[in-house]
Amino acid sequence: MKTIKWYLSCLVFTCMIVVSACAEENNNIRDTAAKLPTAVADPALTLPDGFTATTVAENLGVVRHIAISSNGDIYAKLEKLKDGKGILLLKGGNATALSSFGNYPGTGIAVKNGYLYASSNSAVYRYKLNANNEVENPAKPETIVKGLTDRGQHNAKSITLDDAGNIYVNIGAPSNSCQVQDRAVGSKGQDPCPILEYAGGIWQFKAGTPGQEFKDGIRYATGIRNAVALSWNSNVNELYVLQHGRDDLHRMFDDLYTVKDNAELPAEEFLLAKKGSDFGWPYCYYDGKQEKKMLAPEYGGDGKTQGRCEGADKPIMSFPAHLAPNALVFYTGSQFPEKYKNGAFIAFHGSWNRAPEPQAGFFVVFVPMKDGKPNGEWEVFADGFAGSAEKKASGRVDYRPCGLAQGSDGALYVSDDNKGNIWKITYNGK
Repeated sequence: MKTIKWYLSCLVFTCMIVVSACAEENNNIRDTAAKLPTAVADPALTLPDGFTATTVAENLGVVRHIAISSNGDIYAKLEKLKDGKGILLLKGGNATALSSFGNYPGTGIAVKNGYLYASSNSAVYRYKLNANNEVENPAKPETIVKGLTDRGQHNAKSITLDDAGNIYVNIGAPSNSCQVQDRAVGSKGQDPCPILEYAGGIWQFKAGTPGQEFKDGIRYATGIRNAVALSWNSNVNELYVLQHGRDDLHRMFDDLYTVKDNAELPAEEFLLAKKGSDFGWPYCYYDGKQEKKMLAPEYGGDGKTQGRCEGADKPIMSFPAHLAPNALVFYTGSQFPEKYKNGAFIAFHGSWNRAPEPQAGFFVVFVPMKDGKPNGEWEVFADGFAGSAEKKASGRVDYRPCGLAQGSDGALYVSDDNKGNIWKITYNGK
């Protein structure tokens, strides 16, 4: 009898613990969900007629890139850990519930062929999705690639996947222009630049092979200082990236470049990256006004000389300097008007180094495309992220667009890494 009473007491005590734990977990979920807004139209953003932007999440942390699964779940990659986790899951696309996993910070995230892929600043991981398109085991990802350089500057490992089982990883150069002493006045460029052996380009790995190291990859395209925005265009089966151009032309070479030159050079580049492409960094930069690759001053350039850069691969389009393109999506949905079909949406993070000119960017642009090439001028699609005109001019803005993703319903999602917001853009026009 005493044994039975003891057993029953233990059972009751255990149940109390379980109930208490469940209640605490439910409270945590409710508390988290309570911080997320009901999706409402955001009047601060300006869009073409017929489009509406709704805020589906706020204050999530440093949200970099995002990915949407076929069931509408949003996966958001955090550059800085929040409560020890680096990936957020927003169920159903409207932030009705939020959970987190992955104990590493980073930028890249993508959903492809039944897996969620995500990157830290030195590795790429993947998680198997179940029949409901949910991550099966968030605590135990497979390591697909490890040992990628992480030297602080330009360390985001953005990713994209093709339709043939390959994954492409940006390895940004931990340097401005490969000087002997980085960003030092008077320091010459290293020639040849040793950084190009392990960074400054896009590397290709097998998406389904765990345990790869840097040496197992293929240097797919080189001469790219840093490409946070990259995407595989399945319509033409080609890789596209956008390069962050170099800095400090006037500060380091004031006898060759004016303050205005510094604000307007070099152009940000939209690149069609084929296997073996070489876009010339650090020896070259692109001058959007002259529409030429110019020899960098660290290597004997003077703003007028092309030299060896005459043979460097050129961009398919250029944008104003220092706008920092951070995400690229080719639109394949049917919700938006026909003009957007197969076109490119690009999220610009915005500048910090155009002074004394006003800072610029902080918007999402659209580029019409045909047969894999721009088919018209680029246009601002979504604006107003910066806040007031004064905030935009100073660079002390409200939001900085960083990630883009297309939902299965054809909506376009935009993430911000300044405050951690996510917007859903839909079309309801006639």
